[in-house]
This record gives sequence, structure tokens and C-alpha cells, in this order.
Amino acid sequence: MNTDRRRLVLALGLAPLAAPLAALAKDATPDEYIVIKPPMPVETPGKINVIEFFWYGCPHCYDLEPLIEPWITRLPSDVAFHRVPAVFSNPQWTHDAAVFYSLDALGFIPRLHRPLFDAIHQDHLETGNTAALHEWLRNKGVDVKKFDAAMTSFGVQSRVRRAGQLSIAYQIAGTPAMAVQGRYTINLGGPINGFPKLLSVTDYLIGVVRKGMAGKG
Repeated sequence: MNTDRRRLVLALGLAPLAAPLAALAKDATPDEYIVIKPPMPVETPGKINVIEFFWYGCPHCYDLEPLIEPWITRLPSDVAFHRVPAVFSNPQWTHDAAVFYSLDALGFIPRLHRPLFDAIHQDHLETGNTAALHEWLRNKGVDVKKFDAAMTSFGVQSRVRRAGQLSIAYQIAGTPAMAVQGRYTINLGGPINGFPKLLSVTDYLIGVVRKGMAGKG
């Protein structure tokens, strides 16, 4: 993916956060999302799968957190939410994806996902600086030896490769981005002119999938 194009799309995420989701239109137009053909398989069968594609180093992903955290808690029980670290050609994105999956393998993501974002964007932690990352992990109660073992494990490396495949298959133009049920991708930019709209269109597509699933039942 062209780096300049990705940076342009990322910059479009700098939109007002104040607009309430309820004030946005309930419907979405076809130019606001991409239809994935053929659909991708989902991770949680029987549920409506929603993916957030993100990168720890992305300031716009960090800015989205105050909106997406409460949004996740309001998702209905028939929705399964997953985070996938976007992986493109930049080695730093690949490294940070491995950091995410290593923490996930050790069971720390629920507790440390937001603190790691804070450390990077507020305290200027460089995840590529091994000594600095290790110090941060120790302070958070993570066994560094287990973390390092996870980083190089087959399981984590396989998940990183899969994240790269998903980033391409879902036609992710930049981060943050959302995907619904292996069928739809919502990228920032154009008519998706801010984070509230990103989540509003995601809500709309969740409803579309729900109606389709009910019809098959």
C-alpha cells in the first residue's frame, strides 16, 4: 500500500469528536462502505462479527478510544467485537502487531490495551526500544521472559501474518477502520468524515446483517 496514500487517509481521522452519535443519520449510503466479495470467514460463528483495525502508533486510533470504549459496552449480545492490528509493509506496524498478540496470548489485553496506548501517546514510549518496552511491561506486572517467548512463538507470528492478510482482504486504507461480518469495510475519508460517523455506519451495517440473519432463520 502506498505510504503517502495511507498517511492522507489517516489525517482525515482528525474530525470533531463532539458530535453525538444519536445526531447522525441512522441509514448509510453505498459510498460510505466497501462490500467485500466474496465475504471473509468470521471468527465467531453465530454472532455478528465486528472488527476494529488499529495501530498502536496511530494518533487517530488513540483519539477514537474515548468513543469506541463506551460504544463497545453498548453492543448487543449478538455482536462479537474483535480488535485486529493492521499490518502493512512498515516493519513497525508488524512489530506492534506482535506486541498486541503477545499481550493477548498472556491474557493482558483487557487490562493493558488502553494503558499501552497512553504510554505511547502521552509518555512517548517507543515500542521498538526493547529496554524501554521491557521496563514498561515489568512495571505493569508482565513477565518479560514470557512476553519475549510469546513474541517469537509460532502462534503469535501466525496471527501477525493473518492480520496482514486481513488488512489486505478487507481493503483497509488506513487506521482506524471497521469491518462487519466479513462483508463490509468502513474506512475513514470521503463521506466518513469523523469517528462518530465511522461508528454510526458500523451500527447501521450491524443492523443490516442482523436482518439478513433473521431472514435466514
